[in-house]
Parts: sequence; C-alpha cells; structure tokens
Amino acid sequence: MKIGFIGTGNMAGAIIAGITQKGYAKAEDIYCYSPTVKKLEQFTESMQVNMCTSNAQVVNEAEVLILAVKPNKFEQVLTEISAEIATKKPFMISLAAGITLHKLQEMIGSEQVSIIRAMPNVNVAIGEGMTGICGNHYVTREQIDFTIEMFESVGAAVEIDEKDFSAFTAIAGSSPAFTYLFIDALARGGVKNGISKEQATKIAAKAVLGSAKMVLESDENPWGLIDKVCSPGGMTIEGIMALEEEKFMATIMKAVDVAVEKDKKLI
Repeated sequence: MKIGFIGTGNMAGAIIAGITQKGYAKAEDIYCYSPTVKKLEQFTESMQVNMCTSNAQVVNEAEVLILAVKPNKFEQVLTEISAEIATKKPFMISLAAGITLHKLQEMIGSEQVSIIRAMPNVNVAIGEGMTGICGNHYVTREQIDFTIEMFESVGAAVEIDEKDFSAFTAIAGSSPAFTYLFIDALARGGVKNGISKEQATKIAAKAVLGSAKMVLESDENPWGLIDKVCSPGGMTIEGIMALEEEKFMATIMKAVDVAVEKDKKLI
C-alpha cells in the first residue's frame, strides 16, 4: 500500500517512524511533500522515504493520502489538489483538529471520496499515542480497520462517533498537558519535603506511568484501586481528603469541559 503525506511535521514523522519500524509499511512506499524544500530534503533523507516535488505528485503516487498540515492551511492545500482528487479519488485521512467530515467534503468539492478524521495525541512520538477516528459514509470497513491498525503502530486507536470528537480531543489530546502539570505538582511537593527536583520528577512520572498501566491491566475500576491504596487511618486517605477539599475531581472535570467548549468553537 502506497501512503502519501502532505505535511512533514512532528506528527507525520512520528507516524512514519511507527509504521515503518513495526513493519506496517515500507519506507519505499511512502511519499512526502512540504513546501519548505530544505526541511523536506532533511525529513525524507532521515526517514528514507520518497520526496515529491508537489502536493499533486503525492496524490498521484499514493493510494492513501494523509493530510498532516495545519488546519489554517487545509483549504489552500485541498483547493490546489482538487483536480487530482476528483480524478483519482484517493482514500484520505485528515489529522486536522476542528475540521469536520462535512467541511472536508466541501473543501474537496468531489463526491464519493472516502475520508477519515483521525485525532492522534502527542504521545504517538514515543509509540504510546491515543487516536480517535471516524469516517464519512463512503468509507469501508476495511478502510476503518486499516486506519486503526496504522495508528495502533504508534499506540492505541478507537473508532468513535464524530459528535464525540470534541470530548475525545479533551480527554486524549489535551490531557497530556494536564498530566504533565500533575506530575510537576507532585514533584514540587517532593521538593518541598527535601527531594531534589530531578529525582522527584522521575519518581512522580514513574508512579503515574505505573498507575496508568494498573488501570488498563486491572479488572478494578479507578475507585476500587484507590480503596486498595488507602489504608485505614493512613497517609493516602489524608491526601485524598485534601484533594477533595480543594475540589480536585471537579476541577479536572471543569478543565475537560472548557477544552470541549473551545474545540466546538473551532468547528
């Protein structure tokens, strides 16, 4: 399967690294283009993939077209390649936040084009990403499965309804930043109590990583796991009570709510 990337930023690089390292695709079957020639040359050389001379060439070479450009560049790019899309009708995957399937179809201006929206988070860079996908009514089950498998090479992927994309973006796309803040706060608590910042950050990050794996691998829900950690009259239940006195859960839920509302305003 020949895969084309329009846009060669960090996300495209992470996906290409993942799918080639996992054997999901061969580097010689990947075609890339971006308008900054020097960066494109460096990118294609480091990834050992094919360098194209235009967006149109990517469309003509590839069976799967991945649009990895900034949302504000989408209309310009799609207008530029509209003739090639109308002729070839490639299977398209958009990585743009806030651009709906309907809007993408309008920008393309062609009927019967299979389009999938994919929303990966930043952790694809280390092969631990979380990606939500949905497709228009021209997309086949095979194309959905292909996309899920591709993003599973850089983490995990799930098919969701497009109406849930804003919520997904908040709890998967924005949450790494929330989690970094939580880790930093834990580390600063350690610093306050005598541990170096470097050591405290490592301890906190590893504890969060292990806790996340426990949620995924245990039959318990998070509340059940909390109960297991909290000994009667112990230090952990005191910490939980302090968090709830400061409305920790409500604050996190509010952060999700405001992120969802912001995403909806972008649509």
